Amino acid sequence: MKKLRVLLVDDEIIIREGFKHLFDWEAHDCEVVGEAADGMEALAQIDVLRPDLVIMDINIPIMSGLKVIQLSRIKHPQIAYVIVSGYDDFSYCQQALRLQITDYILKPVNYEEFGTCIDNLKISLFEQRVSSAEEPTVQEERVITGITRYLQAHLAEEVSLAVLAEEFHLNPQYISQLFKSEIGVGFLAYLTNIRMEKAKKLLVSTSLSVAEIAQQAGYGDYRVFSKVFKKTEGITPSQYRREFFEGAEQNGGST
Repeated sequence: MKKLRVLLVDDEIIIREGFKHLFDWEAHDCEVVGEAADGMEALAQIDVLRPDLVIMDINIPIMSGLKVIQLSRIKHPQIAYVIVSGYDDFSYCQQALRLQITDYILKPVNYEEFGTCIDNLKISLFEQRVSSAEEPTVQEERVITGITRYLQAHLAEEVSLAVLAEEFHLNPQYISQLFKSEIGVGFLAYLTNIRMEKAKKLLVSTSLSVAEIAQQAGYGDYRVFSKVFKKTEGITPSQYRREFFEGAEQNGGST
């Protein structure tokens, strides 16, 4: 997978410099190709640079970050956006979600969590590429697509590189390298991501207990599941479920 081209948008130069120097872009197969300090400059840079990802504050001069996303979506619908904001405000989150942003991150930025966000984005872009292509033409793509579909179908089971190697008659190291080259993340990061996505869907669409959801997401011990969930999502499974329904009630009450 090619490196993701990133545009940084924030009116505070210290924030842009922090992103450039405190986060290991190379380790996540990304490169910062430009930056902007206000909304108009951001629109111009998006047109010229055609980045894969824009990291942007909401509260920037001349034109808000949300307005920039709304306008740039018209010409560049394929670009992904991550909002970085100092405002922990439900209405901002609502507006951002309507614009189908990739993530909403609060300042000060936790760069470990930001790295997880970047990896999840690469997984999402890979899955979009697979779903939009009727038949992969490259052998490696065909193999990794088969493996990822197998993982989705056997998520509740014990899955490892050794299991995949036996199932697909391949070397475990080769499979590990495929995840890095074709998706851009390691096998464990990918597996954790799809397990967390499955868990989040079950938390908000069923009344299953956390222990039952842990089992369906591939964790025999719900305590391990809860620990991994909190590390990746920042809150416990129970908090995630509660905040989702509290947010839904607020949304319903405001309309």
